[in-house]
Amino acid sequence: MEVLKVSAKSQPKSVAGALAGVLRENETAEIQAVGAAAVNQAVKAIAITRGFVAPNGIDLVAVPAFSEVSIDGEQRTAIRFIVEAR
Repeated sequence: MEVLKVSAKSQPKSVAGALAGVLRENETAEIQAVGAAAVNQAVKAIAITRGFVAPNGIDLVAVPAFSEVSIDGEQRTAIRFIVEAR
């Protein structure tokens, strides 16, 4: 499964386009975000993606989960969204 990493500076519309492309190929994608601002951008991207794929009769389900990641040698807690097209 491909992991899309979202930062606080990510453009939600760009992430949404990438997410829609991954979902059209695999029907499942994963988004990873570290920090409140990055999680905010990720949630916006999921909402925008839903608007992109809804006209094709596709509905999205997003399941949030915690994950531990290593950034610059430090352990950080990330939020991961497993997004499925249904």
